[in-house]
Amino acid sequence: MNIKSRIDRIPGGMMILPLFLGACLNTLAPNTGKFFGSFTNGLITGTLPILSVWFFCIGASISLKATPLVLRKSGVLVSVKILTAAMAGVIASWFIPADGITSGFFSGLSVLAIIAVMNDTNGGMYMALMQQYGTKEEAGAFCLMCLESGPFMTMVTLGIAGLAAFPWQTMVGALLPFLIGFALGNLDKDLRAFFTQGVSVMVPFFAFALGNNLNFSTILNTGLLGIVLGLAVIVVTGFMLVMADILLAKGNGTAGIGAASTAGAAVTVPPIIASIEPTFAPVAPSATALIATSVVVTALLTPPLTAWWARRFGVLSPRYQAAEAAKLSQPVGVAPAE
Repeated sequence: MNIKSRIDRIPGGMMILPLFLGACLNTLAPNTGKFFGSFTNGLITGTLPILSVWFFCIGASISLKATPLVLRKSGVLVSVKILTAAMAGVIASWFIPADGITSGFFSGLSVLAIIAVMNDTNGGMYMALMQQYGTKEEAGAFCLMCLESGPFMTMVTLGIAGLAAFPWQTMVGALLPFLIGFALGNLDKDLRAFFTQGVSVMVPFFAFALGNNLNFSTILNTGLLGIVLGLAVIVVTGFMLVMADILLAKGNGTAGIGAASTAGAAVTVPPIIASIEPTFAPVAPSATALIATSVVVTALLTPPLTAWWARRFGVLSPRYQAAEAAKLSQPVGVAPAE
């Protein structure tokens, strides 16, 4: 029936479709989990256990053996993305109340939604784009982007912005599964290969569980605002990342455009943060819906924008290709002309 290939045609399909199905179930039959109990209830309500395993597998997939150039590139992109999200959160906190906006077009918008939507980069899409439009080093920058997955960096960003304070035990606990997986993956390459398979496998399961915390009324109320938020991610983080890529990482800006997206894993952040800090509980459902829409918007728009930038300023531009041709034609041992 080619079900998977059809799902793959949808941007972020393995995340968005199970999330949608979970929302359908929660809207039409909200007590399904309690009714059946046992494993069915665990599948519907087991967001945190499933995500814990997923974070472990993410950690195991990262190799410590990366060149300094790759680490510099990925470090710049990750740091700038986090700092941009923190600045956006601080500015937003001047105008948005703690329990979010409750009326008008911006109803459902909260500081948590803004930080979470800007904090996480779609690492898989970034790597695919850089393999096509960037350099090997830029593609390898994916290695540190995995650190953005999950709630830890959002907790750090909320702390940097002075918008929340989390106990150190909670901070360590959010990172511990990732660190254990990272350690095992780097101690044994066979374990890394084994656990890496779980990264993509777990996605539809935690997405379905997350969807069971949403209601269609929330999704419909935040749909257009989610589109606007997705565009803001591309414009705001895209500008900052391009500048950082050119000025700090000595790139041509293509990697910055490629990183201007929202990761599917970002939809996991609001409910987890709310479970840790109850003051965010009222805004978590609308924040999750906004982020889910932003995931789709950035998945649709970031690839063509990256391709356009690469043709104008990147590896596909006439200027870049002429420079590369000049290097190849230069006699060995002769320094290129300034």
